[in-house]
Amino acid sequence: MEEQKQDIRKMSLPQIAEWMQAQKQPAFRAKQVYEWLWKKSATTFEGMTNLSKELRDKLEQNFELRPITIYNQQRSNDRTIKNAFKLYDSHVIEGVLIPTDTRMTACVSSQVGCSLTCKFCATGRLERLRNLDASEIYDQVVQINKQAIDNYDIPLSNIVYMGMGEPLLNYANVLQSIHYITSPEGLGMSPQRITVSTAGIAKMIKKLGDD
Repeated sequence: MEEQKQDIRKMSLPQIAEWMQAQKQPAFRAKQVYEWLWKKSATTFEGMTNLSKELRDKLEQNFELRPITIYNQQRSNDRTIKNAFKLYDSHVIEGVLIPTDTRMTACVSSQVGCSLTCKFCATGRLERLRNLDASEIYDQVVQINKQAIDNYDIPLSNIVYMGMGEPLLNYANVLQSIHYITSPEGLGMSPQRITVSTAGIAKMIKKLGDD
């Protein structure tokens, strides 16, 4: 059985730099790769066009990218676009583009299913299968932003963590995804335009406030 390659988007910039050093590559190559991953949202190593073919091949041999893909899509009369996104392991999550006259909002999921059983929520009837990686949350924002531009010629203005799952029960990945979305090395969106919604995990609300 073929050994599974490491997901490069789980590596920090220093870790990528360490790997580059071991390959006798100049230090700036790590920054170039990191920029492709988080600023330019690359979905293949082949698309990293300012890297040599040799280096792209080496990245392909050692690592993998696991971008989410659109599995199904529904469009409403009010212009809302509801997406079923397929993950690398074939699980499916939902992400929604909600347009209004004043804003374009992405509603993103943080878990596959949910461990809470809120009566008002359809996801509450689903078993929680796993947490989403930070990159899988980030990918939802990238895909939905593309939909906003392609369909309405307006980029996203807001992000709400109100999709499948309880964000504060996937705390580390949610915070990491917000970093990739807001960082100047990432998508550079304003943190003030992001809302993290919770069913009420009191201890984690306090931690979020402190952090």
